[in-house]
Amino acid sequence: MTILTLRSVTRVACAGFALMGLIPVIISAQSREIPRTAAGHPDMNGIWQTMGNAHWDIEPHTARPALAMQPGPVVPVPANEVLAFGAVGSVPSGYGVVVGGTIPYLSNALATRDENREQWLDRDPEIKCFLPGVPRATYMPFPFQIFQSDAHVAITYEFATAFREIYLEDPGEPQVDSWMGQSFGQWDGDTFVVRVNGMLGDTWLDRAGNFTGFGTTVTERYTMISRDHIMYEAEIDNPETFSEPWTIRMPLYRNIDPNARLGQFKCVEFVEELMYGHLRKNPIRGNGS
Repeated sequence: MTILTLRSVTRVACAGFALMGLIPVIISAQSREIPRTAAGHPDMNGIWQTMGNAHWDIEPHTARPALAMQPGPVVPVPANEVLAFGAVGSVPSGYGVVVGGTIPYLSNALATRDENREQWLDRDPEIKCFLPGVPRATYMPFPFQIFQSDAHVAITYEFATAFREIYLEDPGEPQVDSWMGQSFGQWDGDTFVVRVNGMLGDTWLDRAGNFTGFGTTVTERYTMISRDHIMYEAEIDNPETFSEPWTIRMPLYRNIDPNARLGQFKCVEFVEELMYGHLRKNPIRGNGS
């Protein structure tokens, strides 16, 4: 019995060493699957999108009836503005994309985040079709397309036709602040690192009121881990809002449908009634208040 046991152990050990020997081959095969440009950089050209519910809330969260609530006879119920949506207006659960789980807000900034949640209908830039900023544009429930050559990189988003040109030479400090900010990218090995600054302080991170504030710097990292997957990271730094820099992380998935293309979602005209309907001589019911 002892001899048989030793033989079994030996066989298992040999099989294990053989498997370990295959690991570098597997990794090498995976790396060869990554498409590359003429300069040897990973080729990220294509249409990409995230999966999950980070656009509702980037922190871990449970399902709830709605984002906007009002007092009810026993427990809070959805606000009148979203009550008719029923399950469509409810919030699905999410495991979160914040590394470590919790955003390290300073106490005054946390209070602002909580106010944002209470006043979501009035404050969320997405509702008014303002450009989403970075990194929110990446994980909204809309696809985006990366255009890459060895001389130029740009990203266009389906939501509100947002667009970013990523400079490959340092352009210096942004001349003005804007919703999408200014992007400067460089390659660090096989990772494309993009520094984004000059964004407006009104930029939100999700529908749950999480925000960044003026003076935020976002450092994105795009790392292709296979032909059809990019691991995306964004480090967010603003000492006026957060006690320390923090990071979100999620995979991006390539749309491999041969008919895939970005649609047009120019939502500005869709919110004209919401934003300016009260200026009518005879406002439509509900816009007079």
